[in-house]
Amino acid sequence: MRFRNAIFYAVSFSLAHSLFGYTAQAQQLNLPDGRAFLPPPPQAEEPAQQADLRAFEKTRGLKDKARWKLAQNDANLNPSHVIKDFSCAVGFNLDPAKLPAMVNLLTSLAQPVEQDVSNEKDFWKRRRPFVGTNKDICTAHSDGLDKSYAYPSGHTTWGWLTASILASALPDRATQIMQRGRIFGESRIVCGVHWKSDVQAGYMNGSAMFAALQEQPAFTEQMTKVRQELFALRDAKTAPDAKTCVVEQQAAQGAF
Repeated sequence: MRFRNAIFYAVSFSLAHSLFGYTAQAQQLNLPDGRAFLPPPPQAEEPAQQADLRAFEKTRGLKDKARWKLAQNDANLNPSHVIKDFSCAVGFNLDPAKLPAMVNLLTSLAQPVEQDVSNEKDFWKRRRPFVGTNKDICTAHSDGLDKSYAYPSGHTTWGWLTASILASALPDRATQIMQRGRIFGESRIVCGVHWKSDVQAGYMNGSAMFAALQEQPAFTEQMTKVRQELFALRDAKTAPDAKTCVVEQQAAQGAF
């Protein structure tokens, strides 16, 4: 439910249908089932769980620092917001108003991705790291967040899928784009709402989804328009915000 609230309802169904061309065809996309290909989350006695605990404790010390604020920014899954988050990575300002096909594509993927991630979370029922503690998190508490499950990370799945789409369209910037996708996932660790292994599973999830979409007409048709829009915007040479780019580069040096 938390993932649904964050992304699917970020753009209402009626608005998506009327402005962004949301179609039944997009809802019928074939996406892989993470319940089968993802590894189960680590158990309490396993080294991976100990690494999860260390990452959670370490990142509590980032409260109110630049990395914490970036994590707060990355918590917003509105498609237009996420697109802008990759401006530094692509090397020019990504104005969602000039990228209707990109907004359309992400909006049309929201419900299928949300459904897959919700199924996976309900299957494993892993509690979030802050539950049962008084530790700070970078986002507001709510029943939707506090009672929802952690594994795999839906935010990370979404961020990695978005990064993969952009890297496919702009392969000369793939290194920078995928780095930003990694940072986007790590923001969930910094935020304190996901374990490190939740985020690692989200990277796998996003990669598998992107691979599965490659030959599906609803996806490939839209990707042609996405590339055209991105090329036109790149030619306009509007620089991204320099201060934001510095923060993101500093975040790229972090290790959890």
